Amino acid sequence: MKNTATKFGYTQDQAQSVRNIKLPGIEAWENQYRRDYTIIIEHPEFTSVCPKTGLPDFGAITIEYVPAGLCLELKSLKYYFLQYRNRGIFMENIANRVLDDVVRAVKPRSCTVTADFTPRGGLSSVIVARYKAKK
Repeated sequence: MKNTATKFGYTQDQAQSVRNIKLPGIEAWENQYRRDYTIIIEHPEFTSVCPKTGLPDFGAITIEYVPAGLCLELKSLKYYFLQYRNRGIFMENIANRVLDDVVRAVKPRSCTVTADFTPRGGLSSVIVARYKAKK
């Protein structure tokens, strides 16, 4: 596909750039308990940049997962989130990239990432991305 601006004012490269962004790995530690509990991690001060306007986006990212053999290490997750701060990424791509990276890091039984962004121009966006491990 050509890298030309669409009628919406952004390019396909901008819309798909999240796949090319190098982010730090998310570390994990061994789950020492049963495999039938849920962990919910909330990051209420998430920031990124709209790739079209260059304006900041603010929101809350919630990760809800059922661990299998590993659990997310929170300090590395915090540094992972900080890397989005000045990056131009669409909100929808953020939720899906975070889900992909969490699944890669801990291979959970299931995971849901909810990205709840503050309104801009009177519109708010909530993006929910889900994963369920195959049995």
